[in-house]
Amino acid sequence: MDISTITEVVRRPADRPGADWRAGDAWLAGGTWLFSDKQPDLRRLVDLTALGWDTITATDDGLEIGATTTVRELYGFVAPQDWRAAPLLRTSCEAFLASFKVWNSATVGGNICMSLPAGPMITLTVALQATYTLWDADGSERTVDSADFVVGNHANVLRPGEILRKIEIPVAALRKRHTHRRFTLTHLGRSTVFIVATQTPGTSSLLLTVTAGTTKPLRFAFDAMPDAEELQRRIDAIPDDVWFDDPNGSPDHRRHLTKHFAEEIRTELSAGDLS
Repeated sequence: MDISTITEVVRRPADRPGADWRAGDAWLAGGTWLFSDKQPDLRRLVDLTALGWDTITATDDGLEIGATTTVRELYGFVAPQDWRAAPLLRTSCEAFLASFKVWNSATVGGNICMSLPAGPMITLTVALQATYTLWDADGSERTVDSADFVVGNHANVLRPGEILRKIEIPVAALRKRHTHRRFTLTHLGRSTVFIVATQTPGTSSLLLTVTAGTTKPLRFAFDAMPDAEELQRRIDAIPDDVWFDDPNGSPDHRRHLTKHFAEEIRTELSAGDLS
């Protein structure tokens, strides 16, 4: 879709583009959502792809993903063999309600910053305990836990002119055991619920991440595997107004699915080899 209000596109922004931020600006990376709807408040687009940020870097400390990395690039990444949770990268890419054409343009950072409940890059990074590096307009930067970034449906902690620069996933999270459950109304549809669990090898711990069914990602940590009753209590304690409501599922439906899948996950990990 053409955006008729745009009067300027900055194709070669400064290295720290936030310094030139003004009302009516929007960051442009993949643009798959930006060009899908009217944007009456926008006047200028700032093209981040021209900055040439690194895409994916694997180190001894873990995985660094540049915010402008495309979904296609993430899907094609080949991880070290001891990163047991690495299949979640592809699983999360496959959870997009998008064609391969969108994969070639849509970015990891763009999906996170859209901050929609069903954003699979949010699910991925919260489940793997990632941190986000944010660049402020004044030249400073801050680090935010992925679980604290999205605060509601299409809402996050970004300040005007602030930008998501990179995502860092610690190697300890990438070496965990994992499992997941996802429900959609249609085979390739938008996620109604998307739940990921990870477990540190050699322990009975559980880190359960609940997304898509809630307006913001929720992460529940247990030092030891909870029993069924305790797990259900934690889910029941989620406030009513946090459950998401749209044509893909009512809050009651999403709560029911979350409780059902959480128990499946608990049973699966409890029965597995802890090594």
